[in-house]
Amino acid sequence: MGVTSACSAHPIVIRAAIRHGRQHESTVLIEATCNQVNHLGGYTGMTPSDFAALVRKIAAEEGCPEKLIILGGDHLGPNPWRDLPAEEAMAEAEKMVAAYVDAGFRKIHLDASMGCKGEPMALDDETTANRAARLAAVAEAHAERAGGEMPVYIIGTEVPPPGGADHALDTIEPTSAAAALKTISIHRQVFTDKGLEQAFGRAIGLVVQPGVEFGNHNVIFYDRSKIDALKSVLDDEPQFVFEAHSTDYQGTGPLSALVQDGFAILKVGPELTFVLREALYALDAIASDLLPNYGSRPLYAAMESLMLSQPGNWGKHYHGTNDEKRWLRHYSLSDRIRYYWAAPEAAAAVDRLCGALRGQSVPLPLFWQHLPAASGFASKPLDPEALLIWRVTRSIADYHAACGVGKA
Repeated sequence: MGVTSACSAHPIVIRAAIRHGRQHESTVLIEATCNQVNHLGGYTGMTPSDFAALVRKIAAEEGCPEKLIILGGDHLGPNPWRDLPAEEAMAEAEKMVAAYVDAGFRKIHLDASMGCKGEPMALDDETTANRAARLAAVAEAHAERAGGEMPVYIIGTEVPPPGGADHALDTIEPTSAAAALKTISIHRQVFTDKGLEQAFGRAIGLVVQPGVEFGNHNVIFYDRSKIDALKSVLDDEPQFVFEAHSTDYQGTGPLSALVQDGFAILKVGPELTFVLREALYALDAIASDLLPNYGSRPLYAAMESLMLSQPGNWGKHYHGTNDEKRWLRHYSLSDRIRYYWAAPEAAAAVDRLCGALRGQSVPLPLFWQHLPAASGFASKPLDPEALLIWRVTRSIADYHAACGVGKA
């Protein structure tokens, strides 16, 4: 058995995950990342309490019992401030962790593996463990003050970059068993030395690299033949399961193999907003073909204009000619367009699209042309929001099937 971790702040993705969980009476693990959501607002403009309120509001609207929902914080550490000296970055990370725990997040990924200003890009286990323990101490203190369940923790030093790689990939080497055991041993010792034995006793997951990843252009699929030694770590350390990051685009077969091999927590993020964008762009094309006054792909045009005017979230990540960067802005598997959907210009364009198609009867051939799998929505009054949720749910259902929950 496994659990799907939906790492997204998009309301439609959150609604799809919650609706699917309610329908299958299964755990809904929703995680916010340090860049998306933090005490300063993150790129979504939401603090942890804002994010928690959004999830609870959608859960109430969907009739999903709150007991099914777990809120998690992903990559909680100095990552958003790693251009600062380490002490300043860690001070901000402490404030962020406190805000997450105060807001009711109880699955905490302690990720202090990245170097800050003047440090190596990746830190050694000892430094990482000491910084993780420092953050855990903050989480423990705030959880005790708030009451209720104490946090569970995810640790690990071989952590894939949030959001996927920036370049084409050939192969990814799995974490070695020796490295995984060393990470656990050092963290256990550091936490014990700092009087945090109880906190470490609630460390349930270890982030390791199973040899899967996606970049802007391609996907490295799971090859279970490469992790025979790594799997043995779970026999030696029964306290832990593996947490797999960057499992987006793997499909049910590789995901099922991951769960069977001990990767009981499967994290997915960009795939969910990628398929949401796929559906939105398909509807944009359908409306362009169907409605004479709608225009020629105005949603695409609005997103292109927005990303060109605000390149901060993609400029350092997409490389090549201008033509290559143009298609990457819209179709990269890293899906950095997801940073822009909350902007007023994007929201207005999506609202116009949904308003134009709502109640329209879309001919079957147009779905066959632009989104064949959605042909069940043809030739009857269209609910665009229902179609968008349906498209995201198809990916979520693949994950739940791999985890032994629901069916794809």
